[in-house]
Amino acid sequence: MIIADLVIRSGKVVSSDSVIAASVAIKDGLVIAVGDDSAMPQATETLDARGLHVLPGAIDVHVHFRDPGYPHKEDFASGTAAAAFGGVTTVFDMPNTIPPTGTPDALAAKHRIAAEKAHVDFGLYGLLGEDTIEHVPEMAKSVIGFKLYMGNTFGKIPTPSTGGMLEAFEVVAPTGKRVSLHAETNSIMERRETRMRQAGRIDPLAHIASRPAVVAVEAVSRAATLAEWTGARIHILHISSAEELRPLREAKARGVEITGETCPHYVLLSIEDYARFAGVIRVNPPVREARNQQPIWNALADGTIDVIATDHAPHSPEEKTRNDIWTVDCGFPGVETQMPLMLTEVNAGRFNISDYVRWSAANPAKIWGLYPRKGVIAPGAEADIAIVDLIREWTIDDAKLQSLSKITPFHRRRVKGMPIHTLVRGRFVMKDRTLLPGTRGWGRPVHAIQNLPAPHLRNIDQTMKMIVRVGETVRPRESVA
Repeated sequence: MIIADLVIRSGKVVSSDSVIAASVAIKDGLVIAVGDDSAMPQATETLDARGLHVLPGAIDVHVHFRDPGYPHKEDFASGTAAAAFGGVTTVFDMPNTIPPTGTPDALAAKHRIAAEKAHVDFGLYGLLGEDTIEHVPEMAKSVIGFKLYMGNTFGKIPTPSTGGMLEAFEVVAPTGKRVSLHAETNSIMERRETRMRQAGRIDPLAHIASRPAVVAVEAVSRAATLAEWTGARIHILHISSAEELRPLREAKARGVEITGETCPHYVLLSIEDYARFAGVIRVNPPVREARNQQPIWNALADGTIDVIATDHAPHSPEEKTRNDIWTVDCGFPGVETQMPLMLTEVNAGRFNISDYVRWSAANPAKIWGLYPRKGVIAPGAEADIAIVDLIREWTIDDAKLQSLSKITPFHRRRVKGMPIHTLVRGRFVMKDRTLLPGTRGWGRPVHAIQNLPAPHLRNIDQTMKMIVRVGETVRPRESVA
């Protein structure tokens, strides 16, 4: 007789194409059954999820946890605690730390740090630049992918020439790893910023003036051409403008292996918010005019943009409130607030909750080769789960964030939808809005499971291997009721 470790009873289980009234049985970190409560095995522990939605944990493919090098901004412990509170069960951390993860030794050191501190699962990016190309074959063994900076941002990572990019893509392509791109053309931005400074512009709007949307349009077009030539798989990070959607769509239509992401701040904030938030809103690429928001929403809906991520980029309050915009550090926390912000849009009817699961969990898992082990609640999948109260209304309070950086442009924003419990591989990491003791170090690296099939469920009765779609079925558009 099978005895499950946990049965989550009578919730609304969400996938990228449906919402069903069901229970979920978990054993040894894996989902073993999804279906009517009467079909569930006995369990050591149960959780009553009536009235709650049971989502695949979000996979945030774009975070900066600043570890090692910037302990006052964030580290893997605080960053992954924030992720757990945000219903995020896997994070991909960027390489612009001290030192950057551009060598096998630096990468190995960062793996040790993350393994010791992480509350949720993680992937690490390797830095891709002209001086790291020689390390690609070795680093490819233990990275989730590579990050290439086409434009300057925090950490002052050198920007490769187009020739260097071409060679880098040629070397990465045979590894099968995806290259995530900060797609802004550096030479344009440097000239524009110099002109702004010479004119004495230190106001927040000078930042957006120095980085017009054309920097992204040119960069996306150039990256797509190089990827098409080399066969490299690429991902466009933090899409901020309507204009860069055209080269993205055209590249996809040509068969280029290209995907894209956007972030909550690009669809929920606009240039009008600069007067209120000043340097707090400074981020690369910048938050732009409101006219960009609906085209980006449309691009998510039609599949041009594949992923919702956060670009979680913490800094201290002092670093975000300087009077000279050029001395304000770029970015702000987001891994803890992304899910509530997006669930608020679900409640408002902008899209349905299955759409959200597609963008936050299923698509990231598929793009980075983690599906169906992650990104779905189904037999054989790892039990990475966010259990949310979709109708809980509350106010974001920077002071209560788990991140060490307690300053965001979403402070005092009213939201509707809250992660109540977060499980990583079947274990509660956050329960009843409390970080559980003993979960530091529970997170594991995910590169080792890229492109592997879901585990075979041995000694589980055949009826337990099926998604038993019995009981009430809830259509996605009705799921917020």
